[in-house]
Amino acid sequence: MSYTFKIALRYFFSRSKQTVVNRINFFALFMVSISTAALFIVLSAFAGLKDFGLSFVNKFDPDFEIQSYEGAYISVTDKTIENLLEIPEIIAVATEIEEKVFLTFKEKNQVATLKAVSPSYTEVIPIDSLITLGDWLSFKGPDVVLGFGVAGNLAAGVYDYNNFLNVTVPKKSNKSLLNLDPFNSSPALISGLYQVTEELDKKYLFSSLEFGQELLELDENQYSFLALKTGPEINKSELYKRILPLFKFPISLSSRKDKNAALYRMLNVENLAIYFIFSLVMVIALFNLIGALIIMVLDKQRQLKILLSLGARPKGIQKIFFLLGMLICVIGGIFGLMIGIIIVLIQLYFPFISVPGTNLSYPVLFEFKNIFVVIITLFTLGMFSTFWATNGISKKIVRIKQTL
Repeated sequence: MSYTFKIALRYFFSRSKQTVVNRINFFALFMVSISTAALFIVLSAFAGLKDFGLSFVNKFDPDFEIQSYEGAYISVTDKTIENLLEIPEIIAVATEIEEKVFLTFKEKNQVATLKAVSPSYTEVIPIDSLITLGDWLSFKGPDVVLGFGVAGNLAAGVYDYNNFLNVTVPKKSNKSLLNLDPFNSSPALISGLYQVTEELDKKYLFSSLEFGQELLELDENQYSFLALKTGPEINKSELYKRILPLFKFPISLSSRKDKNAALYRMLNVENLAIYFIFSLVMVIALFNLIGALIIMVLDKQRQLKILLSLGARPKGIQKIFFLLGMLICVIGGIFGLMIGIIIVLIQLYFPFISVPGTNLSYPVLFEFKNIFVVIITLFTLGMFSTFWATNGISKKIVRIKQTL
């Protein structure tokens, strides 16, 4: 152990005869600890909010979707679906039709997006678990499931046998402009209401695949998408290479992240913004460290003269105060991380903070990567701050040496 580190360690633990110096040093250590804890807590809270928000998307969108690269619909045989299920990384496959429709209930109207799905759809997406009123599709008749937003706009309830929901689309087989009825319309019973997010609740309704194919005049093997449930570690490019030979026409493969690219981009930008804001808070806190080091240099001038008389070099004395600043960062960072981790774990297992206006506990997520982010940020900023504070010390030491 070099003499510079020993002296820096002694300066860290020893108390000055002047109370104001001790208070400045303690305040510098305190501010480093608080800023470190704050950065970790905020990153963990945002990670919790991000995970909470994406949990709704994960319940509504499949892991991957296969669709035609050229047309609106894809023609797939049962044999192709069986071949897809033989791929080890694919857990389940479901067929789906998606189309804009016009809804009429009593005297109210709304445009929505129809999702006509097969019975295996719940194996890919647990949409049936999001039903908050009524039941999921029976697949035995023309029943539909609406979002709470759609139902609210139409003032519709479940199992209203006196009033059916009319689903209307333009006919695809119009051969004459004189056709007096250019639309296909089909009545449906509302069997359930789902609730995910305000945006999704106002957009979609679900029906059986047969209902959608009949309404849209599609063949039995025509679909908009093939929804896939896959293993957690599957790579998109590798999966595409495996499924491409199974189709005789060009296809595209989109992941859940591709479908919600704007949402993921927004969350990443917000995360980066929060990180920079609280890194700035840490920078402001480190100004206290700079001030403490400058005061320490002034307070230890008599001892510095003794060190110079014993043969210490100005660069060595500069190193002492640099190590002292890094010790304050290390010890303060350790205390700050301990405080932050304890608060996050308490909120995670014994929630004491709720989302304002609700009974929901504020979501947090403990991630080791946030610990590394905080450590790297603290040491990087601390090193620059300490170096800047001690950069001119050697010149002062030279002047002190000349007075000896």
